[in-house]
Amino acid sequence: MNIKDLLKKVRKIELKTKGLSNQVFSGSYKTRFKGRGMSFSEVRQYQYGDDVRNIDWNVTARTNEPHVKIFEEERELTFMLLIDVSGSSFFGTSLLTKMELATEIAATLAFSANANNDKVGAVFFSDKVEQFIPPQKGKPHIMRILKSMINAKPSNAKTNLVEPLKYLTNIIKKRCTAFLLSDFMCTDYENAVKLAANRHDTIGIHLFDPLEVEMPDIGLMPFVDAESGQTKWVDTSSLIVRNNYNESYRENLDYFKNTFLRNGADVLSLSTNKSYWGPLIQFFKERRT
Repeated sequence: MNIKDLLKKVRKIELKTKGLSNQVFSGSYKTRFKGRGMSFSEVRQYQYGDDVRNIDWNVTARTNEPHVKIFEEERELTFMLLIDVSGSSFFGTSLLTKMELATEIAATLAFSANANNDKVGAVFFSDKVEQFIPPQKGKPHIMRILKSMINAKPSNAKTNLVEPLKYLTNIIKKRCTAFLLSDFMCTDYENAVKLAANRHDTIGIHLFDPLEVEMPDIGLMPFVDAESGQTKWVDTSSLIVRNNYNESYRENLDYFKNTFLRNGADVLSLSTNKSYWGPLIQFFKERRT
C-alpha cells in the first residue's frame, strides 16, 4: 500500500471511530480501569490517624521525629494494545475481516485514551512479537500505531499468545491496562494470562467471523488453513464433520473465557458481521473498580 492510500485509510478510520471514542470512556473515565497506581508525593511529620505502614524510617531516624510518606493517585494511565497479526486475523466473510475489526477497535480505544491525556503503546504478534511501539501520548503517535496495523506483514502466519503476554509482563513494569485483540485460536496460554493479569488490568477481546462459529452445509468445499497454508477438501454435508467443526470452535472459546475470568481478567466477544459500537460501550459502562 502506497503512502497516499495508507493515509487515506487511516483518516477514514479516524473519522469512523471519532464519535465512538467520545462515548466509550464517558462518565467516570478513571473508574473504568483497575489498579490506578500511587506515586510518592512528599514526607511530613506523623499525625494522629496516619497509617503506620507509611512511616519513613530513614527520615524518622535522622530527625528523631516520626515522619510518614505521602502518596497521591497517579492521574496518568497507560494503555497497551496487543494485536494479533497472524494469518487467521486476515480472514473475513462479512462486513470486515478480523484485522479490520481489530484496527477499528484499537483506534477507538487509542483515541479515547488520547482524549484523556493518557499514553498508548502497542505490541503486534504472530507466534512471536513482531513489533513493539512504546507507550506515548499524542495523535501523531496514535496515527503511527494505526499505520503499523494497516501495513502489518507478519513474518510468520501462526499464533502464539504466550509470547506477547510474556513480553508485556517483562517490558511494562508499571501497571497498565492491556487489551489483547485476537481470535484466540489456540490454547495452553493460562500461565501467561495469570502472570499478566497479576500485574496489569487485562482485557481479552475475542474477534470472530460467523463462518468460524458454524460450518454451513454447502457440499464438498476446499478449506485453506490461514496459518499453515494447507488446503483440505471438506464434505460440509456431513453432520459429523459440521459438529466436530462447531465443537472445536466452542472449546477454544470456552478455554479463552474460562482462562481469563479465572485469573481476574475481563472478556468481550465481537463479531465481524455486527456493529461493535453497542457491545463495546456497554462493556465499559458495566466495568467497575
